[in-house]
Amino acid sequence: VQLQASGGGLVQPGGSLRLSCVSSELTLENNVMGWFRQAPGKEREGVACIFVNNGTHYADSVKGRFTIDRNKAKNTVYLQMDSLKPEDTAVYYCATVTKIIGSYWSFGTWGQGTLVTVSS
Repeated sequence: VQLQASGGGLVQPGGSLRLSCVSSELTLENNVMGWFRQAPGKEREGVACIFVNNGTHYADSVKGRFTIDRNKAKNTVYLQMDSLKPEDTAVYYCATVTKIIGSYWSFGTWGQGTLVTVSS
């Protein structure tokens, strides 16, 4: 299963980016979809999740700044990232989410990520 993330780039602190995730094989609306990130030397961190009923869940580190949503017609999931901070710098991956227990997130399938760099 291919999941392709795009939309990363270099942005100044306080700026915004919108990431997109598409799949040619998976119907995203039928799955719990999420985004996780991984910075160099750090553990993977789940940041946002959207459930089949369109409910959402966010990590405390991004709550109030990031928004996950989906466009069913385009089979696309988005991550709107506002008020970006240098600590948000990481490679961001789109994935199917299999479990969330507290701060522990597990993922089923993911593809190539997209690099987000927040720097002045």
